[in-house]
Amino acid sequence: MEFIQILNLRFLVVLAFVLAGANLANASAAENYKLPHPEISSDFPYESQYVDVMDARIHYVEQGHGDPILFIHGNPTSSYLWRNIIPLVSDSGRAIALDLVGMGKSSKPDIDYTFQDHYAYLEKFIETLGLENITLVIHDWGAALGFEYARRNENNVKGIAFMEGLLPPRFPNYYDRLPQQTADFFQFLKDPILGRQFIIEQNGFIEQVLPQAVNRSLTEIEMTHYREPYQDQLSRKPMFVWPQEVPIEGQPKRNVKALNKIKKFMRKTDLPLLLLYAKPGIAVTSDIVEAYIALIENLETVFVGQGFHYLQEDQPEAIGLAVADWMRRIIKEEDEDTHKHKKQHHKHGWFKRNSAEHRD
Repeated sequence: MEFIQILNLRFLVVLAFVLAGANLANASAAENYKLPHPEISSDFPYESQYVDVMDARIHYVEQGHGDPILFIHGNPTSSYLWRNIIPLVSDSGRAIALDLVGMGKSSKPDIDYTFQDHYAYLEKFIETLGLENITLVIHDWGAALGFEYARRNENNVKGIAFMEGLLPPRFPNYYDRLPQQTADFFQFLKDPILGRQFIIEQNGFIEQVLPQAVNRSLTEIEMTHYREPYQDQLSRKPMFVWPQEVPIEGQPKRNVKALNKIKKFMRKTDLPLLLLYAKPGIAVTSDIVEAYIALIENLETVFVGQGFHYLQEDQPEAIGLAVADWMRRIIKEEDEDTHKHKKQHHKHGWFKRNSAEHRD
């Protein structure tokens, strides 16, 4: 037991180094600010809704009307992550935030919880709700799921806003090509004994990784929301499987293939894309921002302030306003040109958008 505790201490030190890009000097000078720090609400004032998807009940919340804006979370969060962003974009459409299968308030069927499993439930969720003309707002593994949906269903997607994604160009990768702290982080989580003890037995993804990757201190109310879906060891399987799904050293091959296809899609798609990033970031650091700019033609980037990985818990207002503004300028313009295009050609149903019409 002492050996495990030492290794867990090592893990926290590694995580501290991963997070070490923050300007902590600013924190000590907070009392000099003229305006108070904005308060981040812990309230989740949405009515829970459920839909049967294959052998599961998928939980979601929604607000607003119009074309859907679909929020997709990652590990180990839920629709709760988007609670303070939804109100800022719901004037632009029907904001929908789901809980991935086995996570949040969604049910936990006896499945492997691979990337491919999550995608199958996500795609069926979209089909069951009849969602069309979707704007995706995505994070962490939800970013990979969202890009995979867009790659397979490009004509049903209007645009993609993404942040801190488990995506190319960071992944697929090899340990000796990753930053040392990132390599150590994933080697620990992927260890079949230590990773399982940390995530399954000690609930470490909730109790340590999540709060350490948020700049502020999460309140007890917020931690209670995040703890609630994972009260016993069996319920924590999705959190354990997600790190195993990260493609490093060529494994798992199916995810190397999937993310390489997403990278090709990023390069060729005409869809408008918005990258929201913070400093120092974790998955999306300054070098990765530059790599995205070089890779994606139709990309806008917005800096939202200080943050690590769960930016929605530190910068919800900046994220929500940036997405709403981007939708007002880019998505609305695309909708108007789409209407003109359809009227001119008397076509019905889906069609390929030509974003070249919108480039200045």
